[in-house]
Parts: sequence; structure tokens; C-alpha cells
Amino acid sequence: MIEGGLDYGLRQCAAIAKEGIRSIAVDGWAVDYVRVDTDGRALTDPFCYRDERTIKAERSLHRKISPERLRELTGVQLIRINTLYQLFADELQGLPEGRQWLNLPEYILSRWGGARVAEHTNATHTQMVELYQRQWCREIFSAAQLDLAAAPKLVPPGTKIGRLSGPLAELPALSDTILIAPACHDTASAIAGIPATGNDWAYISSGTWSLVGTLLEQPRNGEAAAEENFTNLGAVGGQVCFHKNVNGMWLVRQCIEKWAADGRVWTVPELVAAAEKVPKPHGLLDVDDPDLLLAGRMPQRINAQRARKNFEVLDERPEHAPIFASLIFHSLASRYAKVLERVAFHSGKKVKRLFVVGGGSQNDYLNRLTKEATGLDLFRGSAESSTVGNFAVQLAVLEGSRDAVTGAYAEQVSRWAGLIVEAMERAAN
Repeated sequence: MIEGGLDYGLRQCAAIAKEGIRSIAVDGWAVDYVRVDTDGRALTDPFCYRDERTIKAERSLHRKISPERLRELTGVQLIRINTLYQLFADELQGLPEGRQWLNLPEYILSRWGGARVAEHTNATHTQMVELYQRQWCREIFSAAQLDLAAAPKLVPPGTKIGRLSGPLAELPALSDTILIAPACHDTASAIAGIPATGNDWAYISSGTWSLVGTLLEQPRNGEAAAEENFTNLGAVGGQVCFHKNVNGMWLVRQCIEKWAADGRVWTVPELVAAAEKVPKPHGLLDVDDPDLLLAGRMPQRINAQRARKNFEVLDERPEHAPIFASLIFHSLASRYAKVLERVAFHSGKKVKRLFVVGGGSQNDYLNRLTKEATGLDLFRGSAESSTVGNFAVQLAVLEGSRDAVTGAYAEQVSRWAGLIVEAMERAAN
């Protein structure tokens, strides 16, 4: 189904682009993967990273290798959605026939004719890559009883991995199309899509999750950063996305689904506008409560937390949705401010500017609350920043960039991102 939809989309693009399509690159959410046979065909449908099977897998794996050791080796935030826990859940359940796997963006590229690879920004989120050596970690593979030979080859963002082949390549516009592994992790692409210079800025990639952090030249994996569960993920040009996962618009979307089931359909813009008109909430949510990461019954989950904190529970009927939305937005803004204070502490940066990108950047009310809570100059980046960053990497590659792991390469990508954003703004006006 997914592959058919993508193929259809490319055929539509080919019909428009009479001049031809020079390259294709794929980014997407991290951590999820597809198990494939020796010919690269999917053996089973992938699991969603929120599947609760990883609750048991996390507990079981930590008896084989401690969370502290995992953190020391990888510098990655300990969170059960990471690919490591998913693959270990497969081990506990019994593997399907065949043991190879590819993360989702790289799987799509391989189905179109690309080499089977693990692009570095995406691979770091598996929690199986050594932080400083930038290679698969043998100790972790051994502890999880995973076959290192089944892991795909690691490559940096901006790697050409082949040419489009198969039925799509028979179309004139796609007859000579290069396949590129961009920053396959959509967050890394989104940060690459911020055309910012200098060293005084931080970011929030705002969507289902809010990724709150800054770009660094070197990881921060000291005791304090580890204790606070900050993550060090790959970024374009050999840089590091140093950030923390904060629950995001997932909370609102889950509430909307519940209210729709109860007979009232709210859109996000309607809910944002209505939330601005209700009084400031009394008592904020712990938005990162593990219970709020689960699907279903979100208004009830929120009220359960409020009851535990001895706050007044809210009326869960759909007509009271703006009160819930106001609570969520105020709570997110407060959490962003606290995390950004720690980002500045760990990075040593004097942060003055905050760039908000992704779909959540269109929430002007949340942006205003965030600006007030942080005291930073807030700039709204592109809602499609992942696409901007993806395109920018492709253009840097096609321009002839040689070394994809240098600061100069990162500057080239940033320059292209600025040009793309300017072109999009002109087209919108």
C-alpha cells in the first residue's frame, strides 16, 4: 500500500517534470524498520514504534545491558521506541524467516534500486551506533543477541546510493534519476532546513513530537546530560542534534480523536482559536508522563494525572475541548522553556534565537506562549522544513560537494536551504 502510493506520486511528478527529475531522496520518521529477505523484499508488515510490545523488551534488555552502559556507548536518549528495543522485541517473539532489516526511508530507496544502507542520522536513533566511532556497536549487538552481519552499511547524509530502476525508470522523466540518502531522519532534515547562521540559536521541531535542542560540533554525553536524558543524534555535515524529545501535538490529536468519537469534530485551527479565549489553566501537565505517550482515551489520561496531582479534573465532554487545548499549549510552552534552559547549560551557548519548524510551527498561539515562556526571539520556520532540508542536501550533492562530513558541507546545505525558503516565500506571495 505505501509503496504503491509512493510510486503513484512519482508518476504524477514525472508527468509534470517534462525536463526530467535529476534525483530522489527519502526522509521519514526514525526508529521503525522493515525486515527483508535476501532480495530486499519485505517479509512482514512493520510495527509502529508506539506498539506496547517494547515495554517488556525494554525491561528484558536492561537485564542484559544496563541503561547506563547503553547511554555511555551511544549518547542517545533512553526511550523504548528506539529501534534497538523493537528489534529485541522481535527476538523475544521469534524472528520471521530472514534477519536483515532496513529503516523505512532506506527501505523505500532500496526498493527503487538503491543499495541497502543505514544513513547515519537515522542510524543513530536506533541506539546501536557508537557515539564517537560512528559505527555499529558490537557490544550492544551482542547483548541483544542481534546479528551484526544483518545490519546495513552505514553511510553519511548526502550519499549517492544508485540509480532508479524498475518500471518507474521507464518513464522519460525518471530515466536517469540518481537515488540519494539525505538526512533520512526527518528531524535531521528539518534542522538542515533552517537557514540560520551563527552559534546563538536553538530549535524546536514541532509536530507529533517536539524535538527541543541545538546543533553542536561535538556530542555532550557527560553525567548531567545523561541523567537528564538528552540525546546526541546525527546531523548533516558531521554535526550533532543535541536535543530532548518532548511530547507534542500528539496530545491534541489524540484528544481530537476521542471527541470525534463522542460526536464533535474539532479541527486544530478551530481548537487553537478557541483555546485563546479561555482563562489560563490552573496547574500544568507533565507532558512527558509515559502514560501520555500511549494511544487512546487522552482526555481521561490527562484527568488521571491531574487527579494524582490533586488538581481539579476537567469536564471531558467535547464542548469543553478548548479548556483541554489551553492546558496542553501552556504546559508545552512551559516544558519547552525548561528544556531550553538546560540546552543552554549543557551546550555552553548563549541562546538568543529560537527557530520553530514543522507542522506545529503554524500554531501561532503556542508560538506566542513559547516566546513568553522562553524570553527568546522566536522565528517561525517552514512547516515543511524536512522537505526543505531534504532538497538542500540533494542540491549540495548535485552541486558536486565531495566531503559530506565537514562544516563546509553543512554551510552549503544551509545556503541551499535559505534559497529554497526564499523561493517558497516568493511563490506563496
